[in-house]
Amino acid sequence: MNVLSLEDICLAFGQRKIFDHASFFLQAGEKVGIIGINGAGKSTLLKLIAGLETPDEGKRTVAGSHLIRFLPQTPVFSPEETVLEAVLKDNRREDNVTTLEGDAKSMLTRLGVTDFSQPCKELSGGQRKRLALVSVLLSPAEILVLDEPTNHLDSEMSDWLEKTLRDYRGTLCMVTHDRYFLDSVCDHIVEVDKGNVYSYDANYAGYLELKMQREDMERASARKRASILRNELAWVLRGARARSTKQKARLERFEELKNTAGPVTDGQVEISSLSSRLGKTTVELKNIRKAYGDKLLIGDFSYNFLRDDRVGFIGPNGCGKSTLMKMILGLESPDAGSIEIGQTVKISYYAQETDTSVMDPGQRVIDYVRDVAEYVDTPEGKISASRMLEKFLFEGEDQYGLLGKLSGGERRRLHLCRVLMSAPNVLVLDEPTNDLDVTTLQILEDYLDRFPGIVIAVSHDRYFLDRIVRRIFAFEGNGTICQYEGGYSDYAKKRALGSSETVISKGTAPEAAQGKSEGPDPAASNRGNQRQRRLKFTYREQKDYETIESEISALEERIAKLEEELLRNARDFVKLGQLTKEKEEAEALLEEKMDRWMYLEDLAARINAGETEES
Repeated sequence: MNVLSLEDICLAFGQRKIFDHASFFLQAGEKVGIIGINGAGKSTLLKLIAGLETPDEGKRTVAGSHLIRFLPQTPVFSPEETVLEAVLKDNRREDNVTTLEGDAKSMLTRLGVTDFSQPCKELSGGQRKRLALVSVLLSPAEILVLDEPTNHLDSEMSDWLEKTLRDYRGTLCMVTHDRYFLDSVCDHIVEVDKGNVYSYDANYAGYLELKMQREDMERASARKRASILRNELAWVLRGARARSTKQKARLERFEELKNTAGPVTDGQVEISSLSSRLGKTTVELKNIRKAYGDKLLIGDFSYNFLRDDRVGFIGPNGCGKSTLMKMILGLESPDAGSIEIGQTVKISYYAQETDTSVMDPGQRVIDYVRDVAEYVDTPEGKISASRMLEKFLFEGEDQYGLLGKLSGGERRRLHLCRVLMSAPNVLVLDEPTNDLDVTTLQILEDYLDRFPGIVIAVSHDRYFLDRIVRRIFAFEGNGTICQYEGGYSDYAKKRALGSSETVISKGTAPEAAQGKSEGPDPAASNRGNQRQRRLKFTYREQKDYETIESEISALEERIAKLEEELLRNARDFVKLGQLTKEKEEAEALLEEKMDRWMYLEDLAARINAGETEES
């Protein structure tokens, strides 16, 4: 049953067209995830669905009297209201008088808000977002419309929300960058792209496959059109001896083909690995201790970062992750211990609390980046601020637009451009996935794969951590930090078993966090007996594992170039045959490499999990 529809919607803000005759349909019980690059109109689409925005043209229809509740990106509460008053005020009904307050307190506690009498004016932006989320979830709405519900939630909170929304029996429509969340909760993906709305009847993984098929079909249609156009052009250039009706029809078809727009592909945030040389001494933390009053955040933490380290720090909000990052940056000092930064180290910091709203609204986009550097050295040579902005989807006149006209997501993307323009060799990323669109995240992750320096990331984004980091440090309470090898999924498995590789920061943590139990641990004893027989790479496997991704990338680039040459030589049948053979050979080799890569990735996961040869 169709519960809500937007038909033939047009909407523009000034000269900027957001939707151009787009349509959207929401079915009862459907759980829809909306994705698209920042500035494409995702939040605007949510407001149109919720009835908070009116289209310039088109029609919005809601079936029956369905109650819709909307979670905005930046909620606003009355400053003097208490936490409990704020979440209860829109949800009081005759049928929930006895249960409402208890449900509210339970949800707030789940989301880390425990002082129910605290005035809203004292709350951080993240706490206000969690209050608004609780208020929406308490309502009896048939349709929930949520804008970035996972922002400012730690991993345990995200897990709880994920289960809550999976069990929700109403209709759900949300924007989120959390790809694991999308995959788990949503059964339908909608992509906002260049004024259009594309609908995919699948979760996130299915969407990726279906989108690739759609774009392949569009490219195939474009190639066919180009071939016909070449033939028509050849006929026109030869000249017609007489202008018969048939010949005039061919001329008209030529004009129609010539004026038909081909498929418009997404711009991509393609970033070369910008970095400065990193010397022998990098970042060394020695016996760091930090407390605020009676609350011990970090107790005796030591670690030397290696030149190509990919390290993730995780833990609940307020545990000390951002504080540790600020100590590395010299913005805060440890109570005890020392931090040594090498002479060649050049750190850039992408901070979660960067308030992009304080950007000078009258400053031009290009000047914001030029404030850092006019040019920067890359493996391909010098790159200008203007070229760097193009890679971040700020093209042409957009570069001379004012910061005040950018959306919140576009400002975050621009700020990331500015951070990378400084060519660091140590990147400190504090919640980098907040407010960045999925496309930008994918390309940022590809960039970090090639970044020849140290990456230190604080994140609650499980997908990002699995994609990027090779070591996890988990803040486990009362000053204790434990080390886990692998990404987030590896950490989660080992944490569930109550085991970590090392406790490297010893506070007064609970026994469970330090791997203690009341009796002997048979599993630990068994691991000790089998230590000499743990799985490991052979020499050949290790060498392949280190180089295979670059070999795959090179083959993919080769195939793409061959496809371009095939198009250019479509009329040279000798050349065409030669290129086709080369492409088939490259594709066969790529398939072999992909099979080898999958085997090595599986083996690496088993090695990181500590499997033995008998397992």
